[in-house]
This record gives sequence, C-alpha cells and structure tokens, in this order.
Amino acid sequence: MDHKFEWQEQRTTTPEGVYRTLRAAILDGTVPPGGQLREAHIAADLGISRSPLREALTKLEEEGLVVKIPYRGAFVVEVSAREVAEIDSVRLRVEPYAAELSAEALRGPARPQLLQTVEDLRRAMEKDDIPASIDAHLRFHRLFYDLSGHGVLQSLWNGWETKLRLHLSVDHRTYSDDPHQLVVEHERLAAVALEGDTDAFRQELAAHFPMGLGARTADPGEGAPRHA
Repeated sequence: MDHKFEWQEQRTTTPEGVYRTLRAAILDGTVPPGGQLREAHIAADLGISRSPLREALTKLEEEGLVVKIPYRGAFVVEVSAREVAEIDSVRLRVEPYAAELSAEALRGPARPQLLQTVEDLRRAMEKDDIPASIDAHLRFHRLFYDLSGHGVLQSLWNGWETKLRLHLSVDHRTYSDDPHQLVVEHERLAAVALEGDTDAFRQELAAHFPMGLGARTADPGEGAPRHA
C-alpha cells in the first residue's frame, strides 16, 4: 500500500521543499528501502506539479537515496545487512586511525563541534526525531574522517555514508532496549577520542556495533547489524 505523503513543514511547491518532505519520509522509514516513489501518487498527495517533484527526485538520486529504473520509476535504494556488516568490519580498523589523526584538532578548535554532535543526538532522540538523530549520528562519525586530513579515509567515508544512512532509517529504533544508550555510547567514544586513546576508541567502537561484525558472513537480510 502506498504511503500518503504529507508536508513536513509549511506547504511549499519548491523543489527544495518537496525534496525535504520526501527525504524525511525515506529516513524515518515511512517509505522503506525498495519502496517505490510514484510520481502521480506523490503529486496528488502534495498538490504539486510533476516539475518540482522530478527535480526533488533527481536531488535524492544524486544523494544516493533513490535509484531510477528506466520504464519502472524511482525506488528507495536497498542496503543489505551484509553490506553494512562489511562496512563495519573495515570501520573498526580505520576509524580509530582517523580518530588518532584528528586528535589534535579535536582537543583544540574542533572540540565544541564534536561535543555538539553528541548534544544534537541527545536532543533528537528525546524528541524521537529519527531524521535528525540519523544526521547527528553520522555527523559524529564523519567528523573523525573530515578532521583526519587523510584523503583516502575521507573517500572511504563518503562512499559509506549513504548506505549507513539508509540502514539507520530502518534500524534506528532498534539499537537497544533503551535507545538513549546510543547517546551514552557516543559520549564514551567522544571521551576516549579527546584523550587520544586509540586502543580505547577501538574497543568502544567494537562495542558500538558488535552484532554487525558477526553478521558480515550472514545472508542478506539476516543478522542485521545493531549499530552503524
């Protein structure tokens, strides 16, 4: 059954407004991976023409959230448990290195930025704002790669981020029995990163997605990673 699309903000017919509405529907799991975004259906729900809708879908495609299949339409990109588990297995090895390279910046001018991402995550989780919590979660981890000054590490993260974002849109509500544990885990990661303790960072990161590492040989759709 197709989801009924509704404006997430004051109604606007601009491509940017349509993009934000569709993006929110994807990231809160309303339109699941593999789900079709039917132009006629969306245009009728939002009371818009096809032109801004198509621009919005193109932007989502460029972001990696949507794939357009000729003669079939636009679909939300699917990400398997295996893909995320494989990403996690590599991250466990390279993210501590990114944190090590970024330690000087994190203890200096970037410290407020790191702490702010944790606070943003806390506020989003308290409001049950899934898209905002996903954004804060990924900004936290991306910061280590951005501040590392290492081009290969940055390219790796750029290649992973959309897949992780889509995985989180499905799994974000099932991190643990207490979703606020996610905030505590990021506080611990931030603390050891600021201390410059690479080994402790690696241990905290492994605890952050333990099931993901065990799932890397699972069949797609089985053994879904707990975290990303």
